Amino acid sequence: MKKRERKRPLRPGMPPGSLVPLDKELTDLVTIQVIRYNDEHWEEETLDSIADLATPDPAMKVTWINVTGLSDISLIQQIGSRFSIHPLILEDILHTRQRPKFEEFDAYLFMVMKLITYQEEDSDIEAEQVSMLFGENYLITFLESADSIFEPVRDRIRKDGRIRTRPTDYLAYALIDLIVDNYYVVLENLGEKIEFLEEDLLTSPNPATLSAIHLLKKDMIFMRRSVWPLRESISSLERSDSPLLHQETVVYIRDVYDHTVQMIDAIESFRDIIAGMIDIYLSSVSFRLNQIMKFLTLIATIFIPLTFLVGVYGMNFQYMPELSIPWAYPALWGVMIVVASGMLIYFYRRGWI
Repeated sequence: MKKRERKRPLRPGMPPGSLVPLDKELTDLVTIQVIRYNDEHWEEETLDSIADLATPDPAMKVTWINVTGLSDISLIQQIGSRFSIHPLILEDILHTRQRPKFEEFDAYLFMVMKLITYQEEDSDIEAEQVSMLFGENYLITFLESADSIFEPVRDRIRKDGRIRTRPTDYLAYALIDLIVDNYYVVLENLGEKIEFLEEDLLTSPNPATLSAIHLLKKDMIFMRRSVWPLRESISSLERSDSPLLHQETVVYIRDVYDHTVQMIDAIESFRDIIAGMIDIYLSSVSFRLNQIMKFLTLIATIFIPLTFLVGVYGMNFQYMPELSIPWAYPALWGVMIVVASGMLIYFYRRGWI
């Protein structure tokens, strides 16, 4: 299994809101991409620093700031100062082991989610944290590396879609919906892996199959740990009475919530199937062992009377009447063949072989 999430060092005892330095070996390239748009116009630029960000233009309905890479702590601090973000929120942005959650403030709403992707090359899943913060006319997203995941939303903005006629909370919905839809892709691939493993269980189960089942079980546990709190977060967002969330957008958020419920149902079904697969594997192995033992037992049973006859005539006595009869040796072979054949016929009629 590949490393699922990038780890950040934790220092016990530090004050709340401390921005812990990232791993020294982490060399993410930090980029700042800004998109501004209204009903009739949009503009896009890439900034070298947050100081280059112009004052929000009142003519622009929404300003979307996307920060990719979390290695520049000073940048995070500047963004926090520029938009009056609480220090605990900045800490959550840097600590990428966060459980998906939703927090509500007067000036902005904050969400943490897990972006889960399926790697076709090694049939593995990976995850990274996505932090989202949006206010009246701005939205800020923080990614670790997978900036391309939001490209479909950018294309919708560039193509003068419905998204440009909506306020900031609709853009937040579009990004959340994109992340949730990506979960379906992961679950679909995991479902295909389950089907292949079921075929292997029915044809040729082996220790490698059991190892694949255990890895798949870990994947499903990881998915469950990501989707369950995400459902709670979206539910909290849907029930929020913040003025930053418009009633027209709540309808769409409710639809995303329904998707998370469907995913949880699928995950629970997959977990039940995987648990059953382990039982099937153990039953298959036990059945194969029983078949082998049955075959060996039949062989041993056939040779018991033959061994008895050979043992009797193998005794070292001087006077044995059969020793003086010329046809005694072939007669003994005939008796042993008849006994073995009779036992085989009997076993066959009983359905044992």
